[in-house]
Amino acid sequence: MSQVSVAAGSISAPHIEYGRLAPILIVLGAAAVGVLIEAFVARAYRYWAQVWVSLAGLVVAFVWTLVMGISKADIFGLVLWQHHTPHHVAALGAIGVDGPTLFIQGTILVLALMSLLLIAERRHEPSPFTAQASSVPGTTEERESLVAGIIQTEVFPLMLFAVGGMLIFPAANDLLTMFVALEVLSLPLYLLCGLARRRRLLSQEAAVKYFLLGAFSSAFFLYGTALLYGFAGSVRLSDIQTAISQKGGMEPLLLAGVALLSVGLLFKMGAAPFQVWKPDVYQGAPTAITALMASCVLVSAVGGILRVFYVGFETLRWDWRPVMWAVAILTMLLGAIVAITQRDVKRMLAYSSIAHGGFLLTGVIATNKAGLSGTLFYLAAYGFTTVGAFAIITMVRDAGGEAWHLSRWAGLGKRQPVLAGAFALFLLAFAGIPLTSGFTGKFAVFQAAMAGGAMPLVIVGVVSSAIAAFFYVRVIVLMFFSDPAADGPSVVLSPTSTTAVAVGALATVVLGVVPGPALHLAQSAASQFFVR
Repeated sequence: MSQVSVAAGSISAPHIEYGRLAPILIVLGAAAVGVLIEAFVARAYRYWAQVWVSLAGLVVAFVWTLVMGISKADIFGLVLWQHHTPHHVAALGAIGVDGPTLFIQGTILVLALMSLLLIAERRHEPSPFTAQASSVPGTTEERESLVAGIIQTEVFPLMLFAVGGMLIFPAANDLLTMFVALEVLSLPLYLLCGLARRRRLLSQEAAVKYFLLGAFSSAFFLYGTALLYGFAGSVRLSDIQTAISQKGGMEPLLLAGVALLSVGLLFKMGAAPFQVWKPDVYQGAPTAITALMASCVLVSAVGGILRVFYVGFETLRWDWRPVMWAVAILTMLLGAIVAITQRDVKRMLAYSSIAHGGFLLTGVIATNKAGLSGTLFYLAAYGFTTVGAFAIITMVRDAGGEAWHLSRWAGLGKRQPVLAGAFALFLLAFAGIPLTSGFTGKFAVFQAAMAGGAMPLVIVGVVSSAIAAFFYVRVIVLMFFSDPAADGPSVVLSPTSTTAVAVGALATVVLGVVPGPALHLAQSAASQFFVR
């Protein structure tokens, strides 16, 4: 490997790159260890071995990301750590390491840790996942595996591989690396969505839908990459941006490539009109996996969109912004309006997630550093609230599993006021009520959009928020002002789920009441902008 020069001298490139790529390598390494555990460790010891390996991998990766993001640490004037601000490329230019990327990766790792608490849950039943994925629902083989108490521990390495892909996706500095990351994060999720212990057929249907539509979106992404390579002669985002500056933005190959690439990116975040998979998959997947997808996948997808449009298509913004305006408006209105008709609590939160995708696109459309920092803050705030909300769903249970129908939540506030109060807090944050993280996040992206000349988009966003507040408040009224049924659901508390709820509630309150430190962190990350 060739040597690279820096101010202090000549340092070997591989050593620098391994350090820059360490969070990704740690997570993927933990996933590989998980595969070895499945192969060589006795079944009786696999569960705890997988839990501790997954936990250690995510914690170490987060700590490393945190250290890379701190340019200087001192206590009472004593400098403990100091290095240049991260703003460089690694892996022969394939991965970008910069402020926004480290913020997004750190957010993904924290949310993945919270989701891991739900995946490892065993208080409700032996496992939220089916005992044997290969057994046909309703067969004798499935019943025997359930009676035997078999736990499918392959979910832990699958989750880690997906998280590894999520870390690579927003850091990818060229489109081929981004495509590989897209597949690495998607393929494990296709499998995980079909592994629910309850409602097996619905879970398998969700997995098939997600796989088929995801394959189509990947094809769009890859075809768009091919067209952009034909236009620029390179798949690197900085080279595409240079080619646009030199050749102009009206080339047919360029416009077609941007359109097809955008389909693949918008599908992954569930923006309209590419959102049809989201309600069905969120409903059918195990709730712990739904929490992972609703938080980490969304953060990763929006991070990828930010990098592509802020780096590769920066000089083309006057062409893609009008299209994004239409997508954002349709996404916000469709998510808010259709959510009113939902009776399944997970489908309701799925359409809520669609609407929030539109709010996030408002920050993307701003195309300024305020929009970038506001979007980063929104991603973190929404992620904590989402995982906390889905953690509560796992705790409200009927005899047949989770109480999915909203009518079963009637009177929950009178039977379990603390839990219902936490869920109400999350719903108010989704609605954007002041003194919650949701209000601060929306204010940040709307303010940036106004500064970027997108006042009509902000007006639509405010209207959509008002519409969405109706069905959020409806659930709160149902919980606190309705009488509980005699055969109402029970609440099964557990240390892991309770921890996830507590962390989500604390973050929702702190980011709403005292948002200054988090906003400053997001602004500091955005001030470095994306490396090219």
